[in-house]
Amino acid sequence: MKLDHVNIATPDADATAALFAKLFGLPVVKRTTVPDQGVKVVKLDAGNAIVELTEPTGPDTPVGRFLAKGKPGLHHLCFAVKDIRGEVARLKKEGVEFVNEEPKLGAAGLPIVFLHPRSCGGVLVELVERADA
Repeated sequence: MKLDHVNIATPDADATAALFAKLFGLPVVKRTTVPDQGVKVVKLDAGNAIVELTEPTGPDTPVGRFLAKGKPGLHHLCFAVKDIRGEVARLKKEGVEFVNEEPKLGAAGLPIVFLHPRSCGGVLVELVERADA
């Protein structure tokens, strides 16, 4: 398992991407919208992981509700795994609660699941299936 990306929720992904490019030299490697998750996504290359910026496409989306509770900031951590269904089964045996046990396609077009913050010390954790994990 390895760190895949750190996600930051922001009301303006393009402005935050421009700021991170200016301050830290992080180039944009992908821009996309994920309609079923209600987000616009900008991915920045940080060398050994991705900084993923998500902007809600509306107030009644998971990231929109997250931003309404406070201010922009860390939304979740994502770890890459080789076999997402195998990891779900293993983690279920450990008593982990999931937001979604059934993998769905994420912004990278790869299968993802989310572990509930109650099972991860208050942190929302995503798993993404990658052959190179």
